[in-house]
Parts: sequence; C-alpha cells; structure tokens
Amino acid sequence: MTNVIGHLIGGKLVNDSTERTQDVFNPATGEVSCQVSLASKKTVEQAIKEAQAAFPGWRNTQPIKRARVMFRFKELLEQNAEHICKLIGQEHGKISHDAAGELQRGIENVEYACGAPELLKGEHSKNVGPNIDSWSEFQPLGVVAGITPFNFPAMVPMWMFPLAIVCGNCFILKPSERDPSSTLFIAKLLTEAGLPDGVMSVVNGDKEAVDALIESPLVKAISFVGSTPIAETIYAKASANGKRCQALGGAKNHAIIMPDADMDNAVNQLTGAAFGSSGERCMALSVAVTVGKQAGDTFVGKMTDAMQGLKVGDYDTATNDFGPVISKAHKEKVVGFINSAKQQGAKIIVDGTQISVKGFEDGYFVGATLIDDVTPEMDSYKAEIFGPVLQVIRVDTMEEAMQLINDHEYGNGTCIFTRDGEAARYFSDNIEVGMVGVNVPLPVPVAYHSFGGWKRSLFGDLHAYGPDGVRFYTKRKTVTQRWPSSGLREGVNFAFPS
Repeated sequence: MTNVIGHLIGGKLVNDSTERTQDVFNPATGEVSCQVSLASKKTVEQAIKEAQAAFPGWRNTQPIKRARVMFRFKELLEQNAEHICKLIGQEHGKISHDAAGELQRGIENVEYACGAPELLKGEHSKNVGPNIDSWSEFQPLGVVAGITPFNFPAMVPMWMFPLAIVCGNCFILKPSERDPSSTLFIAKLLTEAGLPDGVMSVVNGDKEAVDALIESPLVKAISFVGSTPIAETIYAKASANGKRCQALGGAKNHAIIMPDADMDNAVNQLTGAAFGSSGERCMALSVAVTVGKQAGDTFVGKMTDAMQGLKVGDYDTATNDFGPVISKAHKEKVVGFINSAKQQGAKIIVDGTQISVKGFEDGYFVGATLIDDVTPEMDSYKAEIFGPVLQVIRVDTMEEAMQLINDHEYGNGTCIFTRDGEAARYFSDNIEVGMVGVNVPLPVPVAYHSFGGWKRSLFGDLHAYGPDGVRFYTKRKTVTQRWPSSGLREGVNFAFPS
C-alpha cells in the first residue's frame, strides 16, 4: 500500500477525512514514491482554529523563550541534515550537495530569528512633552500563513515561519504538494524543539486549501512564492480580503558580460548559476547579454566547452552536477521552449533535449542547453523557462544591455561581469532590478538583509525575511504616556497638542 503523507495540526499528524490524494513522484525514475493527502476547507479551518486557540499564550510568551525554541530547532536541523537532504532529493531530484546548500541557507534564517529579543525591542523617546514619554512596540498580527513552491521545499518555508513565529504569530504552512516530505519532517522537528501545539501547522493541498486560507477572516497575512500569474492573483484576493500580503513571482535574470570581463571566471560562475538545480531557481541566470562581437564569440565558445563535462543524474550521486526537472509535464514545457527558440530563428549551440541517463531512462531529465542569437521577441526570452537553459543575446553597448533588462516585465535578479568599477557602479545605480550582483551571479541576500525583486517579480511593499520580514509579521503600536506631578491639575486646552 502506498504511503500517504498527511498534515501536522495541533502538534499531531492527521489525514483529511475526504481522502483526496495526489501522487508524489521520484523525478529521477518517473515512479510514484508516495501520495499526499489534499486538505479540504474543513481541515484548513481546523488548523486555523488550533492556531487561533494557541495565539494568546504564544503572543504573551517572552521573546527570549521564543528564541530558545529556535535555538533548539537549529540544532535539530543540523543533526538531521542528511535525512532532510535525502527527502529533498527523492521528491525534488536535487543533488545532495545542492540540497545541503539549500538547507544551510534556511538554517541561516533560523539563526536570524534567534535574535528575536533584539529584533523586537522597539523605540523609546523620553520627555517628548512635559512629563510625557513615547514609545513604539511591534506586536504580532495573529494567525498568518505561507504558501511555498516545489523548488526549495526546505529553504523558502524557512524564509517565513521562523520569523513569523518568533514575532509571536501562529503560522500555517501550505507547501508544494509535489515534494511535501522534507517540509513536513522539518515542521515536526519544530514541535520536537518545544514549540507549543497549534503555533505551527502544515496543511498539504491544492487550490482548495489556498482559497480557504485566503478567504478566512482569521488569517491576517499571506506570504507566497511562486509564478507571477499566481502571485498576482493571490495578492489581489488576499488584499481584497483585508489581509497583508507579500507575493513573490517569477523572474528572467540577465547577466551582462562586458568586453573587459574575466571571461573564464564569468563562464565558471554562469555555468553553476544557469544549470544548478536544473535551472529551477527564481534566481537562475537564464540570459547572458554579451556586449560586443568579440565578447559574444569568446563567451559562447568557452561556455560550449565548459558544458561538455556536466554530469546529469540522480540525487545521491554527489559527483552529478544537477538532476531532473520536477515532472514530466514540466520537462515537456522546457523542451517546448527550446524548440520554439529554434523555430523562431535562434541557434541551438548545445542541445539538452535528447539526454538519456543510464539506469534512469524514465526520469524527467533535460540536459544543459545553450541557445545563441536570441532576440527579445522570442517566446523563450519573454517567459520564465525554469529549466537548464542559458540563452545568449548579443548587443553592441552596455546601454543597450541595460535597456533590455529594464524593459523586461520581471525585475528579480541581475549581475554584471566587468573589471571596470565605474561601469559596475553605474549599472548598480540605474538597473531596475531588486537584487544586483557585481561579478556575483546569484546575488541572493544573506538572512540579515531581505529578498525581493521589482516590477512583476514582487507584489507587495515588503521583501521576504530579514528586517522586512520582521516588519511584515508585526504591527507597530505607539504609546504616549504622561504621569502628572502630584497635586498639579491642567486646565482645558482646545489647541492641537504640540
């Protein structure tokens, strides 16, 4: 009998009474590894009820005690790292070393959350008026929720719930139903770390679960990471329901290759940034914009050579560079974009559409693909392919390259490879993108900064995790207080206080 993955509600593992399930596949073999229970509206409402009941006690728990739970949680994550990475590999296909990197970046967000007493200190001003003091404090919102994607089942949830929880909220997580096991296991570790029942729940599911979270008046905020069309829809619906919302969408990340760039370094860096995780990263560098004919020819030649030695295969062979894409349907989508680029006039320099991995012939593998002479009108350029595909656009000037990036609907991440400090500074100041790298191809902010793009890559005012995360999961209250001196009585004053 196939194992069914349930939900974590009120500190207990439960299955949905409707018995709706969905298959979970091992993308390296194409075989069903287990099934996941899909939560009904009733199940989601039960999780919300448990969270609402736990909230008064948790919000009144001292920040230092909340932080101690996170310290223990961090230790458990490190002790169970190998098992977590195995679960990620089995359901996502991510190679073990890549999964370890993902988990470490998630742990860094837990470490940041351990600073809750400092993060929540607020502000204080003495004697703003005669015997009047004023201060601001940051109070939790209540029940909040997160909806996370398949490509980072460990890291992206940890962008959300550690901070939300140490800020005094109760959190309901709806992870991707495609690879739920590692996320659920991590949530169980949080319970083991001493988190009270109901403070953290996991409901696996599909649109029914998402709609239940968005429509519930008890859920005060929604965090989302996924594709732009869904991000925009969730932001609109959550806002219409009076919720605070941050919805991170898709990306088309460009790297400008200047004529003076260290070409060997640029090729090495972009090889990992374009093809790591099979390109299934919202920060994947999927477009190289080469400035000048010589830079373009040199880059394409060196990148072609570098791609010949890439190893594609299953997750537990550490010498592999990347694994399969998440599903058969997604493989067909990626291959479709590659074929459309060729049909629309681009040159396929390295074709990964016909790859076959020995012993894993039914897996969802797409090999590293390099496409030259791409133009902005092509479908493959406009869309987020989300696969191991690097496209090359050739331009004559840096201004042309920057205009290309600024004109794109997405503004998530970008970088420039150059030795020219003036060019790098001009690029950083004037590019219309939220996360910028200079000779750094994946400029993902560390945990004590915040992650987020511009334009249609982010809906909402606050970025994810870091200082913006604290602000997102709290509401400011300002208190102005006077204790008049004994025996003094003030008369009536109709003027506005100053």
